Amino acid sequence: MTATAPAYPIESIRERAQPVGATLWLTGLPSAGKSTIAAALADRLRAHGIAVEVLDGDEMRTLLSPDLGYSRADRDANVARIGWVAARLARHGVLVLAPVVSPYQAARDLVRRTHDQAGVRLLEVHVATPVEVCSVRDVKGLYARQRAGDLHGLTGVDGDYEEPAHPELRIDTSDCTVDDAVDRLLALLRKENVL
Repeated sequence: MTATAPAYPIESIRERAQPVGATLWLTGLPSAGKSTIAAALADRLRAHGIAVEVLDGDEMRTLLSPDLGYSRADRDANVARIGWVAARLARHGVLVLAPVVSPYQAARDLVRRTHDQAGVRLLEVHVATPVEVCSVRDVKGLYARQRAGDLHGLTGVDGDYEEPAHPELRIDTSDCTVDDAVDRLLALLRKENVL
């Protein structure tokens, strides 16, 4: 993905007396572009004074879940913890961006229920970049380690990934720039009356 001039008119975001908290949950394979577009969106929103917090899955695993491994139960527990934090922040008017692999639908459903119980919105975005593209990007070297036999259970290769059936938005970052993806996320947030 390459950066280009932003096309979405951020100035058109209307002013609110009270912020509307919500979570934008970005799920997808490793190296799909989740963290990249979340960081770019956060930068654009912060430049306009919008309270935003990025809960990156890898960072949150280190901070919240150092006790967990990579079994399905441990992955689900990690997703649930991130979802709980996201819902609490959103309840206080923060726009939360959560780029988290979150490979299992049941765990993502639990995160949605956690948000429903907290009275805040969760918008699921499937960053649907094909594994062939992700494996070439290989930002953290995971695909190379899997090919070398040093890593087993890599999501989307020899580990499960359950694609969302009905996400609020689906983006394939192999055929758009970072700014194009951010524009689409901003359009979703406006459509859903978050901005």
